[in-house]
Amino acid sequence: MPTDVGCGWTWWTPITENEKTQLRVGRLTKAHGLKGAIKLELFTDDPERRFVPGAVFTLQVPTSSPWHGKTLELAELRWYNGHPVGFFKGVPDRTAAEALVKAILWIDLDADATSDEEDAWYDHQLVGLRVLRDGEQVGTVKLVEHLPAQDLLVVKTADAREVMVPFVKAIVPAVDLAAGTVTVTPPAGLFEELPDDEPPAPAAASPAAAPPDGVH
Repeated sequence: MPTDVGCGWTWWTPITENEKTQLRVGRLTKAHGLKGAIKLELFTDDPERRFVPGAVFTLQVPTSSPWHGKTLELAELRWYNGHPVGFFKGVPDRTAAEALVKAILWIDLDADATSDEEDAWYDHQLVGLRVLRDGEQVGTVKLVEHLPAQDLLVVKTADAREVMVPFVKAIVPAVDLAAGTVTVTPPAGLFEELPDDEPPAPAAASPAAAPPDGVH
């Protein structure tokens, strides 16, 4: 599991295939100082290789962002009190840095590359895997959704429903590509409807009132 991931939501390093094969390596979290530096949340075990001067990142930002459709080039990565801080070309001050907060950073990879990072998979490796709960198949992975807060496995069940499974260690403890399986330990109600609360049992009938003394 990536040791330098500060986020508690997602336990894996997602890799997606769009027009290019890409690896998600970080997220910009907070402006640092007045000179355009930005604190980083890392989604990689190897920041020394991924975050080198000149590295170019594709930005995942809202379409309304002025950075939508643009890339970001790293000028320098520094560490302050154990936290990574990036300095980027074209980000000269705090105002520019604040416009990039929450942006997710992706790097391009060779389409035939395989990841050598632990707990890192390509989307196409996950799609189609059998989803097991307690050893029984409950569906197959249809696709992977990458959201800002967390990543989701979209699981198609036998009855053609689609179930959104948070891709976190507590719920998806194991991915076995060789076996073609994903093991899930979902909370009750994620894959099935919980029964309605049982109606309260009818009150016990009151015993017949005893006749007054002397009356038979």
